[in-house]
Amino acid sequence: KSKKKEKLATMIKKRRSSPPWMMNTKSPIRSRGSHSLLFIVYFIMFTSSMNNLVCHSFSTGSSRERVTFRSGIVGMNPISSTLTSTSTKSINNKASVSGGLFHNLRLVSNSKKVNDYYVNMVVQPQQQNPSWSNPNTSAPKAYTGNGVGVFASTNNNVYNNSNGGGMPTATITNSQSPPSNNVPESYFTEAKKGEVNELRQLLRNFSVEKNPMRKREIIKKVIAYMTLGIDVSRLFSEMMLVIETRDLVIKKMVYLFLTNYACSHPELAQMCTNTLQKDCNNDDPMVRGLALRALCGIRLPQMVEYIAEPLKRSLQDPHAYVRKTAVMGMLKLHDLDSEAFEEGKYVDILYDMLRDPDASVVSNCILVLNEVMAKGPDGGMTINRAIMLHLLNRLGEFSEFGVVAVLDLVPKYIPANEDEGYQIMNLLDPVLRTSNAGAFLSVIFAFLSLADNIQTDSQSMKLQIVNRIKAPLITMMAGGSHELAYTLLKHIDALIELCPAVFDDEYRQFYIRYHETTPVKYLKISILSKLANPSNAPDIVAELAECVNDSDITLSRLSVRSMSSIACRDVGGEGCSDSIARRLVDMLDLDIDHVSSEAATALANIVRKHPSLKPLVSPPLPRALKYMKESAGKTSIVYLLGECGDIVPEAPYAIEKLIDSYDKIKQPSVKIALLITTMKLFFLRAPETQHMLGRLLAKATEDVSSQDLHDRALLYYRLLCTTNNNDLSVVKNVVSTDVSTIMTNSNTNFSEDTIDDDIRNELMQEFNSLSIMYGNTSTTFIAEEHQVKFVKMPPEHPLSADAAPVEDLAVNTLADDMQQTSIANQDIVNDAYDPTTTIPDTNTTNTSSQPEVDLLGFGSDPTPSQPVNVTNSSSPSLTLDPSFTISGEDYQSKWASVPDADALVSAVPFRSVPSSTDAIETPLTSVAVLTMASGDLPTELKFFLYAQDVSDGTIYLVQANIAKTGGEGDLLLTVKACGVSLVERQRTLSFVEIIKNALSSFT
Repeated sequence: KSKKKEKLATMIKKRRSSPPWMMNTKSPIRSRGSHSLLFIVYFIMFTSSMNNLVCHSFSTGSSRERVTFRSGIVGMNPISSTLTSTSTKSINNKASVSGGLFHNLRLVSNSKKVNDYYVNMVVQPQQQNPSWSNPNTSAPKAYTGNGVGVFASTNNNVYNNSNGGGMPTATITNSQSPPSNNVPESYFTEAKKGEVNELRQLLRNFSVEKNPMRKREIIKKVIAYMTLGIDVSRLFSEMMLVIETRDLVIKKMVYLFLTNYACSHPELAQMCTNTLQKDCNNDDPMVRGLALRALCGIRLPQMVEYIAEPLKRSLQDPHAYVRKTAVMGMLKLHDLDSEAFEEGKYVDILYDMLRDPDASVVSNCILVLNEVMAKGPDGGMTINRAIMLHLLNRLGEFSEFGVVAVLDLVPKYIPANEDEGYQIMNLLDPVLRTSNAGAFLSVIFAFLSLADNIQTDSQSMKLQIVNRIKAPLITMMAGGSHELAYTLLKHIDALIELCPAVFDDEYRQFYIRYHETTPVKYLKISILSKLANPSNAPDIVAELAECVNDSDITLSRLSVRSMSSIACRDVGGEGCSDSIARRLVDMLDLDIDHVSSEAATALANIVRKHPSLKPLVSPPLPRALKYMKESAGKTSIVYLLGECGDIVPEAPYAIEKLIDSYDKIKQPSVKIALLITTMKLFFLRAPETQHMLGRLLAKATEDVSSQDLHDRALLYYRLLCTTNNNDLSVVKNVVSTDVSTIMTNSNTNFSEDTIDDDIRNELMQEFNSLSIMYGNTSTTFIAEEHQVKFVKMPPEHPLSADAAPVEDLAVNTLADDMQQTSIANQDIVNDAYDPTTTIPDTNTTNTSSQPEVDLLGFGSDPTPSQPVNVTNSSSPSLTLDPSFTISGEDYQSKWASVPDADALVSAVPFRSVPSSTDAIETPLTSVAVLTMASGDLPTELKFFLYAQDVSDGTIYLVQANIAKTGGEGDLLLTVKACGVSLVERQRTLSFVEIIKNALSSFT
């Protein structure tokens, strides 16, 4: 008992001698038999050894007891971690720790907190063998998981505490178990020594060959290292062996690897050439296309001879993806060797491929031709009437990307006549329903360009076009991203300059919203002032006045300037300028420097335009000059004092204070305004101003800080010295402002705010380009060697009224369309109509006597055929020959002989889609409108019809399309009339009425 008492007294003595920060009065000392513990633990951080984490402890229990450390997740904020005491647990680190981060540790006992001390530690991970100072304790094996930091100690010194007593030292490492957080491995990790060699071994491992997913992961890591800039070209041979696989994902990654390192390592390019050429002949079209793209992507001059043969072969490939890739490969070949490109006559091949049945191939051909021929005389692809009409007729087949490529050609095309221009606009009108902003802006540019060509008074046509596109354009602007909204707002701003007052009724769409970016807000504020009219000006001015108090200084300044613009242009109706001037006068007294400065500048502009507002503006000027801090605002106030000097009694005295402090003025603009104002006041109030003007001229003529100020002061001084007292009016006219020129037209802007008409026209010719975004033509920001000419073609257009019609042979796609139909045999088509069937008059009401038409050609009772006489009280009568026949070749040649501009296009709405082609052919055959071919396509029903007028021999050729859109559809008729004499348009309309009457059950 005495020994225990002595031991307890010693421990209490040590506890009392501990520093105050070690004391914890909340947790009493407790005893648990033989395993009673007393922990007084603290951690010491040594700045000289940042890689050590030393744990010092006193133990009164068993020597088997250890310290368990569980750290929190690494972060910049302090994290509470724990130290627990147990006899069964070993060290377990469950965190990924990076060196140099400070962490807070909380010390707790096995069952209850002992203290709440927080100490800082610095941990730097090192991969070394852990060691424990206690020789009886075996150190656990460290877990070296990927991406997880390791605690280790490289210094085994035992540090003494403040009392000089030695304490056992322990290092903390990871346990054998992996981290509990199953964090996915990242490919973009910092490369370690030997990782490229490890990847080589993995690629050579036989087990990898059996597991394609594992192979993918390894190759992904190779590509990731390559993306980070790590040189993995040593794996070229291994990657070449991997290319022999059916996995398209692996092939694509390997092709990327090859093309990347083939350019920087030309000697390696020869190794992959044969493999790529072999893959260009693969059975899989995707492999052929990928191999051809990789082969053309090796940008080496010596590769031209290896590219040419696979490229030409791929241009004739049956699969569209391969042909599309080959077209883009021709562009790469042109960049490598333009002479070889010209020798191969690839330009002619590209023009021929414009007839390709796949629209994606055609769009790539357009892009390549524009790029290859950019330096040519036409500034890109040369187009004529046949090419243009061919592309426009196929516009519905293109993707949005291809539609933009086609629409970019329309502004360069000159229609043959006004009718053709209107037909093109009708073809482009459906594009306005697109959700693609690029295609939408392209079709607007096409409309505006066509308006310049088809009417002498193009401004009225442009006004109609802008009214047509206004609603979808604003909808797209309001619902798109911030970047898209800014782009569309820039184009709207250009359209407002082109057609003022069109967007005025949509002014609420240009109110700023809190979530919009600052560029969008700035642009909306500037546009609002251009939309003001007498009906909406009060709302717009009120909105701008609210924006003046915004925390954004630039937005606040723009709001004041927009209000000034409305007042200067005088577009807000009667009293609008006065109301705005009153608001600006109130802003002069605001304790916001930038607002009062902008208000002063705005008032100066308003007084220039409306001198009658001087009595309203003049009272607060002397007071505002005293508190104005910005130089721009002070310049404007000084200018206004000169303009209002006759009605402001304090004007000379306010100016005199500035003259006396002339040496303290640093801004030349303020000095110049002071000189001009003093001269004006001299002619208004000479006795009060004479002496101060002399002092000012003396200082200004000696001031060399501004050449403009110095020369102006000399000019005024010499004028005053050389002019007689009786002839001061000459000097007064030089100094005073003549506002008569400004007041001639109240709607005229100042010259600095006016856009020249020539510049506006040049900008509109570069619509849907960066020129609209910058507000300058492309010549100002594109180097001369990179500029592309904008040439309108063909030069022979527009055609004269008496010119012969142009035969659009190149635009004839009838043969290709007829190959898709279900009835392509002319013999079957001829038998589809039984000439022995009697056709009753369409005007008779008794339809029960109509015979059944033999569509399959089985024949029927022979009866004499009679011509069908169609009469209409409002149109000429037509008599169609039911026995007329025509061959397929004659049909195509006659169709091509009639220009598309002379064709009659008519749309007939259907209440329901016909169940089959027979439902259309039967009623048409009954009125002697015969079928050449018909087909039930996935998206539409297509018919090629013909008929002949008995009276004059006119042959009518018809292409009919019925769209399959739900339960409803539209019949689109394209009718061409050809004959021995000039066909009247009214007779063609009568023929269309025959078809409509025959199909009346569907309309």
